[in-house]
Amino acid sequence: MAHASYILIFFLLVVVLNVYVAKGQPLVPALFIFGDSVVDVGNNNDLLTIVKANFPPYGRDFSNHSSTGRFCNGKLATDYTAENLGFTSYPPAYLNLNVKGRNLLNGANFASAASGYYDPTAQLYHTIPLSQQLEHYKESQNILVGIVGQANASSIVSGAIHLVSAGNSDFIQNYYINPLLYKLYSADQFSDILMQHYSTFIQNLYALGARRIGVTTLPPMGCLPAAITLFGSGSNECVVRLNTDAVNFNKKLNTTSQSLQNSLSGLKLVILDIYQPLYDLVTKPSENGFFEARKACCGTGLLETSILCNKESVGTCVNASEYVFWDGFHPSEAANKVLSGELLAAGISLIS
Repeated sequence: MAHASYILIFFLLVVVLNVYVAKGQPLVPALFIFGDSVVDVGNNNDLLTIVKANFPPYGRDFSNHSSTGRFCNGKLATDYTAENLGFTSYPPAYLNLNVKGRNLLNGANFASAASGYYDPTAQLYHTIPLSQQLEHYKESQNILVGIVGQANASSIVSGAIHLVSAGNSDFIQNYYINPLLYKLYSADQFSDILMQHYSTFIQNLYALGARRIGVTTLPPMGCLPAAITLFGSGSNECVVRLNTDAVNFNKKLNTTSQSLQNSLSGLKLVILDIYQPLYDLVTKPSENGFFEARKACCGTGLLETSILCNKESVGTCVNASEYVFWDGFHPSEAANKVLSGELLAAGISLIS
């Protein structure tokens, strides 16, 4: 009965959404995005870092076949989310805006590939840590005040959805390969450290007026093609240890988030599970319309990402829609479309 009620609520939400979209009215005033490469739309493009994706074949299936800096062949899950919410354009990469003004009225994207809850992760790769992303957000708020006034700016911020995607880089690009961390802390202890930083970030976001916040869980890290290659000891199966770490982290994320919601008045803080939906795509690809889940589309599909996934990469697939992953760490546009549907369903309370 509960499941049937959930489906009915979701159906009614979609109907309402379609009515709003038909009228050209988004369901929320703005969408602000923070995090890592899963949601970065080009903030790393002009940074002195190797972690960027503003070159072919990235973006080959995106509008105008443009390499915007998205770590994908096309749209990200958050691009589909923006469309589902009724926006006619995507939140722009904040650092790519030559002029910052009315183009911020519907939100902005502050995410930076290779960043995480733990600031030293971003510092390792010369990218933008979440603490700095928050400073950019403050700056954008001041710009909004200058355009529409304090009251209207506050209304935009409090009504906006704020999406956060982080934690994966903290493990994959730092903890698992950094003896200064893995020799000092167990994965469980490192998760506790990340929770402290996560809690601080949410409290700071709340203090700046955010009241609707959606946070994605860690994915099944052990099923990412590059993770299997790097940590799978020659196996082609998901790395159980990494998936176990992700599950444990996600449990802490849920508990910490519930505590934050209980202590911060008026806050809607929703955890958006991407672990199970992506795990299902990986373990049952054919049932979900995919042909390949172990290998990514780009190059050999075993490791390539960022500068290693380029137009000279040998073996890049012709049809990325058959693949769950575009590169060694990131889902394809087709997979992102599936995941975005899950995000919408999980985030109903952020919109209602």
